[in-house]
Order: sequence, then C-alpha cells, then structure tokens
Amino acid sequence: MPSFLVYRRMDIVFATHNQHKTEEARAIAGPNWHIRNLHDLACSEEIPETADTLIGNALQKARYVADHYHVDCFADDTGLEIEALDGRPGVYSARYAGEHCSFSDNVRKVLEEMKGVENRKACFKTVIALILDGETHTFEGRVDGHISTEPHGEGGFGYDPVFIPDGYTESFAELPPEVKNSISHRGAAMRKLMDFLKA
Repeated sequence: MPSFLVYRRMDIVFATHNQHKTEEARAIAGPNWHIRNLHDLACSEEIPETADTLIGNALQKARYVADHYHVDCFADDTGLEIEALDGRPGVYSARYAGEHCSFSDNVRKVLEEMKGVENRKACFKTVIALILDGETHTFEGRVDGHISTEPHGEGGFGYDPVFIPDGYTESFAELPPEVKNSISHRGAAMRKLMDFLKA
C-alpha cells in the first residue's frame, strides 16, 4: 500500500496590527505555517512600546500577547538607523514625526533632516522575540544601504521609498516583494525564526 505524508499547518500569532508586516511574514514562512495577527485575536488595544531598544520593544509586545491571550507568539521591532543622524530615527522609527504620524510624515521628516547631507549611509535592523512554550528566543536581521534624496516606488511601506539597499539601484518600494523579502532585515530575522521553529 502506498504511504502518504500529511503536513499539518502550524499555527502561531504575530503580535502586530500591521497587515503589511503580516503579509511579508506569511510570504517568507510559506504554506505550511498559518500566521495569525492581532486582528485575528480580536485584539484592538494598542500594545505598549516603551522600551528604548528594539529588542526591548519586541519582548514587551510578545510578552503582552502571550500573557493576555495565552498563545505562542512572536513580535518584532524595526528601526532605520542613519549614520549622519547619529543613528536616528532608530527605535523611534514608527513615530519619528509624532505619536500619530503617517508613513509619509516620517519619510518627509527624514528627507528634511538629510537635505544637503553627503553621507547617506543607513541600515535597517529588525529584532524578533518569540515566546514558545513559555520560553523566550530572539532573532536579528540587518540590511545596509543608503537614503535617496526623494521617494521612489509605490510598493512596500514605512521608509521603503527612500531606502536603497547595497548592491541595488532601486528602493525597497520599487523592488518586487519576493526580491525585497530575500534581502531585507525582516526577511533575514524571519528566516532565522522559521529555521528555529522547523528544527
């Protein structure tokens, strides 16, 4: 008799309301993983992000969801670090232009601060904190590049229109999603996470 392997879709929660991040994570994880986000948990509250480091914020979010919803979960925090701005916006990347700012507000502020600056080196960093069976694990990803003088492209989100990764002439917002995911900071951290979970 022929034998068959049955693959069960593994379920885990991504502690985010951001649909763009969720879609990127699902694309990287592949079809064997069912990644839910906070909307799927009917969680509408804003989870605190009061740490002064990326890893601190990621841990804070993951622990909040694990404690309140009793699920295995992971959370991330990402920062854009610009050399000429002494590492800003860094941990404040999501709210650099103010507490309730938009992506375009943040991009506009960065470009204003970078006017006339020759050194445009920058990097994106992502830290993922995983809580699995009560234990905590962290994973990091980084990509280097530079800040363009104006936005380019309609894809992506956040600072993608002004970030050009090393080795490319297009911004993250211009690159096809599969190319961006293969080289991005979040892609690198997600692959480390998935390798750990699969092992």
